[in-house]
Amino acid sequence: MAVFDETNDDPMLRRAFAIARATRDAGNPAYGAILVGPDGSLLMEQGNTYAEGKDMTAHAERLLATRASRRWRPDFLAGCTLYSSAEPCAMCAGAIYWAGIGRVVFGQSVADLGRRGGGDVDNPTLPLPCRTVFDAGPNRVVVRGPLLEDEAAALQPGFRAGGQAG
Repeated sequence: MAVFDETNDDPMLRRAFAIARATRDAGNPAYGAILVGPDGSLLMEQGNTYAEGKDMTAHAERLLATRASRRWRPDFLAGCTLYSSAEPCAMCAGAIYWAGIGRVVFGQSVADLGRRGGGDVDNPTLPLPCRTVFDAGPNRVVVRGPLLEDEAAALQPGFRAGGQAG
């Protein structure tokens, strides 16, 4: 099993936030993800691309997992970390699991996203924690989060401090 270094989690997570911000500014739901290799190098970046084709499954994490699984074998991906601006939904968690990515670090939890208004109406929240999805299978995915949750929540439309969407 891979040993993961947590020392760069905050800066890497903030990189995923920057992708989410750029994605939001391009007219998409504000979600971003990055993939970091076992050596700490940035391998891939991905934002949500719903606006490009009106694809409801075009979540950042699912797209990144698909791209990664086409490029690398699961034995390599087992040592990689996917950083996501928000907790991966059930669909994305399944894609991460099947790709073989060994670790997920996320900003805003699905529970907090729901409390603050559920995010974008074109991208509804499915309130199932990613840990529940990962725990259903025999392969282990290490999860760390929520981290920097208020920063992550501020990316969403209608954000107000204190857990209220406007």
